[in-house]
Amino acid sequence: MYDYDLLVVGSANADLVIGVERRPGAGETVLGSDLAVHPGGKGANQAVAAARLGARTALLARVGDDAHGRLLLDSQRESGVDTVGVLVGGAPTGVALITVDPSGDNSIVVSPGANGRLTPGDVHAAASLFQASRVVSAQLEIPLETVVEVVRSLAEDSRFVLNPSPPRPLPTEVLAACDPLIVNEHEAKVILGDSAVGDTPEDWARILLAKGPRSVVVTLGAEGALVASAQGIARIPAVKVDTVDTTGAGDAFTAALAWRLGTGASLPEAAAYAARVGAVAVTRQGAQVSFPTAAEVEALCCADPGGNPRTPGRGSDSATGMSSRDEVR
Repeated sequence: MYDYDLLVVGSANADLVIGVERRPGAGETVLGSDLAVHPGGKGANQAVAAARLGARTALLARVGDDAHGRLLLDSQRESGVDTVGVLVGGAPTGVALITVDPSGDNSIVVSPGANGRLTPGDVHAAASLFQASRVVSAQLEIPLETVVEVVRSLAEDSRFVLNPSPPRPLPTEVLAACDPLIVNEHEAKVILGDSAVGDTPEDWARILLAKGPRSVVVTLGAEGALVASAQGIARIPAVKVDTVDTTGAGDAFTAALAWRLGTGASLPEAAAYAARVGAVAVTRQGAQVSFPTAAEVEALCCADPGGNPRTPGRGSDSATGMSSRDEVR
């Protein structure tokens, strides 16, 4: 019935990455590594991550008619993503300025560029893509009114997954469509606003559910994740690996979870698989280039989540470190 397992609607950026010994404070200059340019953006990242895992994936996004835009299109096509929905022109390609410290943590500033010109009209014009997609995933690096139009364009039986990053208050119409809403601690507190009461992820998840989403996932970094729905609340343990770079790990998690939900997996099952995908991603530099194939995820999964599986490409005695952080892109 569906041509695509996953349609991703969102941003496509060129990631300009510099390694630093420590991130600078206000007014401070620090020296960094040579500049590396990678294809990125939360939408483009999710599309590549899903396609690498074997999902039939399409991307609806906008890039500039420039070298960065061509870089992004090439990356999507090489990964097997259908780019029929990628629009070209209107503004320069979006850019993310990323610093990564020795622990693998990152800081990111995004210039939206063409992402800010992805309009509700563009979504409406792509109605055939929505009708052909089992699951639709979005983020908030595109205009909020465009995300609202995404919700209104969903096929009757399709599922909507939202990672509200960067976070902002969401309309009731969008919240009600989320199945699940995927947030980290910071994003949860922004969306909850004055409703943010309680100190535990379980508290946040219950209040978020009361606001309308059909299900909620709270990512907890080294503590794993929490899933919540009308069926109850469950903790998903993290996978321990040697963290190299957390850039893009959150996108890999979201894409893997969205795809597995579309295959019929339960929310806890999909989140456990997504945790393993994110764990592989953080063992490598970069965003899209770090995303694993299904075979590479399987190679990591020699132990249950929360155990001590080996880092991909290393012996089983080298599994130390932490899983993907919940605050990463």
